Parts: sequence; structure tokens; C-alpha cells
Amino acid sequence: MRVPDLPFHRSLIMRLLATSILIAVAAITAATWLTAHTTTQAIQQQQGRSITDDALIHDTLIGYAATHARWDGVAPTVADLSRRTGHRVTLLTRDRQMIADSAPAGPDIGPARPSATIDPLRENGAIDSRAVGPYRLTTAERRALDGYAQQALKCMKGNLNIRLTHLPNGRPVVSPLPVENGVCAAKELLAPTPTEAKALSALTGMMDSCTGLKTSSYVSIGPLFDVTPLDRLLPRDVTPADLQKCLLSARQAQLTPYVAPPALLFITDAGSGTTAPSISLTRGNVLRIAAGTGLVLVVAIAVTVLVGTRLVRPLRRLTESVRRPVEQQSRVPVGTRDEIGYLAMALNDLFERRETLEAQRQALVSDLAHELRTPLTNIRGWLEAAQDGMTPTDPRLLEVLLDETVVLHHIVDDLRDLAAADTGTLRIHPEFVYINDVLAPVVEAHRGVTADFTVDRQLSVDPVRLRQIVGNLLSNAVRHTDRGGQVTVRTAVTADDFVIEVIDTGEGIAAEDLEKIFDRFWRTDASRSRATGGSGLGLAIVRKLAEAHDGRVTATSRVGAGSTFTVTLPLSRQAPPSGTP
Repeated sequence: MRVPDLPFHRSLIMRLLATSILIAVAAITAATWLTAHTTTQAIQQQQGRSITDDALIHDTLIGYAATHARWDGVAPTVADLSRRTGHRVTLLTRDRQMIADSAPAGPDIGPARPSATIDPLRENGAIDSRAVGPYRLTTAERRALDGYAQQALKCMKGNLNIRLTHLPNGRPVVSPLPVENGVCAAKELLAPTPTEAKALSALTGMMDSCTGLKTSSYVSIGPLFDVTPLDRLLPRDVTPADLQKCLLSARQAQLTPYVAPPALLFITDAGSGTTAPSISLTRGNVLRIAAGTGLVLVVAIAVTVLVGTRLVRPLRRLTESVRRPVEQQSRVPVGTRDEIGYLAMALNDLFERRETLEAQRQALVSDLAHELRTPLTNIRGWLEAAQDGMTPTDPRLLEVLLDETVVLHHIVDDLRDLAAADTGTLRIHPEFVYINDVLAPVVEAHRGVTADFTVDRQLSVDPVRLRQIVGNLLSNAVRHTDRGGQVTVRTAVTADDFVIEVIDTGEGIAAEDLEKIFDRFWRTDASRSRATGGSGLGLAIVRKLAEAHDGRVTATSRVGAGSTFTVTLPLSRQAPPSGTP
């Protein structure tokens, strides 16, 4: 059995390589993931703390600037922020003049980039709500508005979503706003107080230069800085968006005297004065990485042992099978399609061939003994009869003994030819002959055989061996064809072969026996004797002789209708045309 070429992706080398790569990739991936995960957690913790600290510092200083017109008293606040966050906090003016520094003896900030700009009037494009300026309510105004707010809460006590909050200037805000009806009147609550009315009037006047018209004639500004249009329509070149821009600009101008000027904020490391965070792995993180790496190592070793065991197991089975005594050896299971599986297949094939050869050897010895016993028994019987005087020693006895000796010689010659063919020493002596000239004498030697030689070719063959081939086939055909039947030898030519057919109308061969007829000592009828069934070597010799001529022999048959034996010889053995060198 020929073992097909092993695909590279199924080879043992590829499996070992893939396993090594898989273990390496898994180990690297796991270690990398653990390191990255732990480091990311540490970074996130550091960043979260840094963001929280930065937000606290920024919000506190924005609140201070919104409620103070100057930075003169900010130093204690800066020192407290530094103590609470562990960072160095520094405030400089826009022209980098010192305002306050939590670590005045620390490294020079120099041209470092500021962490943020403290400007309550321009905080993310808006005004910090704590910058109230002239809108801060008096105590009496707060008390009056709080009373209106309590009335609204009582009126809307069935609303579970009602909320009361206070703006930095002291104004209470009820949300959602109460409905204007006879009970829950919101007019007093939403109306500006005298302090707010004065500031809003100034604010509206400051918008005139921005809008280019008398703003108070077109809109009304409420205490929450909501713009309410009046009955008069705005000119086409002034849009609500323009009004909002002018409102923001006017508020910034109005609040400027009440808040601290913009300042540059620097949040740096307390020791180095730089903004680079210092992140280091804790003991717990280091232990987690070590434990994860150890786990990966254990898994890698376990996988390696498992894979190695699975790879070695079939080799152990093969070794155990080979080391057994010959009579106890058996086939091994083929579980994989790699080199080990192919080795198992090769050993199984070798085991099958050994069984076949042993069976053939036993059958050959048995058949040979059977074939030789008959002529030897006959010779011994005649000789013993002659010795006892029961049979006269005359020419008839010598003729019988000679016939039996010829049979023995014929069997020995057949066995010698088969042995030579098996060992590759069967010699033929080819020469260019016309095939029909070789076949004609053989046909004439068998009575009742018809020749149908429609074509002829000059081929390089051994004429003696070719006559032996056709003679054996004709002998079988005549032997198995009853009287009145017909045996025909026909020649034909195909595209590649010269064909010799021996056709009979005899008893035929069963389909299940066609594959066995070329085996040695095989007969279609096991009960036939040597005299009626031949030696059982003729067709085996025919096959070997045909193969020696680069040809082949096949058989077709139908029980009760006859058989056809076909010998094909390649036309490549044809003689070259005359004149060809």
C-alpha cells in the first residue's frame, strides 16, 4: 500500500511548532495582559486622583476669583489646597508676575505651560454663577423672596418633583416654576427686586452699544438673565443669537470690577516642580504579576506534558506491538493523520503482507504437495506392481511412467518460471516477428479452434513465450468448452495496443471467481483432478509472461455463455518502418 504524501499542516513538526508557538503566545499574552491591566489600574487611580485634585484646586480658585475683586488674600487658600492635594499650587498674572505660591522656595516655574487660566467671567465660554456683582440681594429682599417661595411650595405640595434651590446672589428658585393662577401666584417670585432691577437696567443700557439700538424698547431682561421679547419686533439685522452675545458681553463688562483679574494656574509636583506624574507599582501589583506569570508557567508546563503524552502514546503502542512475539503481533489502531499515523499504517500494511505471504506459503506448500502426490503415487504404484510381477515390464509400462515423469517435469518448469518472475530474473528473448505467424501453429495444434486474424503487426516479442501464453489460454478454453462449442483466437489493434483475444462458448466463470483465476493452484472447480483441471499454474504464468512483455491479461465471463481472455501488447514494441535508422 502506497502511503500518500503527508500535507505539511498535518505533519508532526507542524504540530510541535504550532504547540510551541501557542504556548509562547499564550504566556506572552497573559503576562502582557496582567502587566497592562495592573499598570492601567495604577495609572487610572493616579489619573483619577490627579483629576480630582485638579478639579478641587481649579474650582476653589474660580470661586475665590468670582467673590473677590483682588487676589491679595488668596495665599492662605493656595497653601491649604497644596496641603490637601500634595501638589504645588502657583498663581501668576498674565504677564507672569507672582500672585501666590504654595512653595515659594521650590524650583522656578519658568516658561512652563499653565495648567489652566482662572477667569470666572470666561469659564468654558460662560460666566461662573458665583460671580454675582451688583446682583447680590439684601437681607430684606432675600427674606421676602423666601416667603414667596414657601407659599409656592405649599401650593404645589402635591408635586413630588418640586425643588427649592438658591442662587449664589441669594435668590430662591422653585422648579418646576409654579403656575400663574389665583392660588400659586408666581409673579412676585419671578419679579426682580429693587437691587436686581437697578443692575438689570444698567445691563440693558450697556447692551445698546452692542446691538446698535435701544435694547429696552425691544426686550426685557429677567433676574435669571432670560430675554423676553416685547411687542415691538427686532430689526432684521438683529437676531436672538446676536442679543445673547451682546447680553454675555455686557454681563462680563458689568461684572469685571467685582471679580479678580484673570490669573495663570500652575499645578505641579511638590518636589520637582514638573507636571509629570510619578506612577509606581505597589507590592500588591507586583505580587499579582508574579502570581499571574507563575500561573501561566504552570499552564504552559501542563499543556506541554499533555501534548507530549498524546504524541508519545501512539509511539508506545507501536513499540509494544513490534516487541511482541511474531505470533502475538496484531494491527495497531490508526488514530491520527500525521507521521505517526502513517507509520502505523505502514506497520499494519507490513503485517497484512506478512499474513498474506504466510498464507500463500502455506497454500503453495499444500498445493505443491497435492500436485506432486498424484504423479508420484502413480509412478510408485506402477513400479510396485511391476516389482510384484502383477504388471509386465513392457513398452506400455514405460510409456505410462514417461507420461507421469513429463507431468512432473512440466510442474517443475512452471514453478521455476513463476519463481523467476517473482524474483525478477525471468528472461525473455525478444525479436521482431509477425504476431499472426507466431499464433498460427498454436491454433493448429488445438483441434476445433478457429482463427480470426484480421490484422497483423510486427512486434518485438519472445515467440516461444508468446506461444506459451496463447497455448495456456487455449488449453483452458478447450478444457472448459463442451463438445459442439466453439473456441476462437482473434487479433485486433487499438490506438495503443495489439490485442489477442481467446474466446470460448464454454461453461463460463462466476463473477466472484474472476479475480482469483490468475492465482496459483486455483481452479474454478475445487473437485477437479489434475487430469481434468490442469495444474492450476497456467494462468498465473500467463499473467507473468504478459507483464514481462510490458502487457497485461484480463478476463471477462458469463456463466453458461463462455469467457473471453484478452492479452494486450503495447504498440510501442512495434518494429520501426523500413528505412528508419
